[in-house]
Amino acid sequence: MKILVTGEKERAEELRVKLAPLQNVEIDFTDGDEEEDYADYDIIFDLNFDDDPSALAYYAGLKEKPVFVNAVKTTLAEAVYATESKIKCRLFGINALPGFLLQPLWEVSIYRKFETPELEKWMKTLGINFVPVEDRVGLVKPRIIFMIMNEACYTLQEGTATIEDIDKAMKLGTNYPYGPFEWCDKIGITSVFETLSAMYEDTKDERYKICPLLKTKYLRNETFYRKKEKP
Repeated sequence: MKILVTGEKERAEELRVKLAPLQNVEIDFTDGDEEEDYADYDIIFDLNFDDDPSALAYYAGLKEKPVFVNAVKTTLAEAVYATESKIKCRLFGINALPGFLLQPLWEVSIYRKFETPELEKWMKTLGINFVPVEDRVGLVKPRIIFMIMNEACYTLQEGTATIEDIDKAMKLGTNYPYGPFEWCDKIGITSVFETLSAMYEDTKDERYKICPLLKTKYLRNETFYRKKEKP
């Protein structure tokens, strides 16, 4: 089995680790700058799809080939509509934001729900546990986690508590592995801000209206915790 992975280095490395237990599998990695012969591969992962869905024009004609794309800031339906593609491949959406590919359970959206049995077959082949979710901006986990991050920013902005206190309270109170600010730094301020913006634009739900503090951090490309300088 041959797998093609397109994506930036950090995300591609996470997927490499996730797929490491597979036997008799050849995995090729590319940053997407070079043209590929997609017909040579059994499965395709596009981890950059959220930022550049134009590649769908190439994937669409791959008849019955499973194509997994990062679809958090956009939906599969929106991407298909925008590119005016006639979909012959089996198109699935995943959450490939930093840190999520290594989680034990993936969320997977499905462009055509009748292809769920095919998805189950391929995920079993890949050895990945998953749960099917609706084709919506933000999927499930990002909607919950990023909303918490946004609320934490409002609390910090109001001066109610410090970054450290908020993170500690969340970890002790909910048993989350990270506090909201730690998690935001790990995922990256750009991914968090742009995903929240997409969720608010899609739903107009006040829960996703971005806190001014978070917006300022994004515009300045700042982290919440100061990065340690290399010795």
